[in-house]
Amino acid sequence: MPESVPPHGADERRTRPALRALIDEMLAQLRAASGQSGVWTPESRARAEADLARIMESVRDQAVDGSD
Repeated sequence: MPESVPPHGADERRTRPALRALIDEMLAQLRAASGQSGVWTPESRARAEADLARIMESVRDQAVDGSD
């Protein structure tokens, strides 16, 4: 059975502002990608994937390091 994660409230958001900013950026990129019309050029898709990969790597680093 997976370990349950306690809910995080506003206190968590205030104590980890850099992580929160990265997550907000990632969500904005995902919203932009999902709002994109059905036609992706290979270049625009590659750029979107690279942007998300960069953001997700930063989120992982912030989450593991815990430094803000």
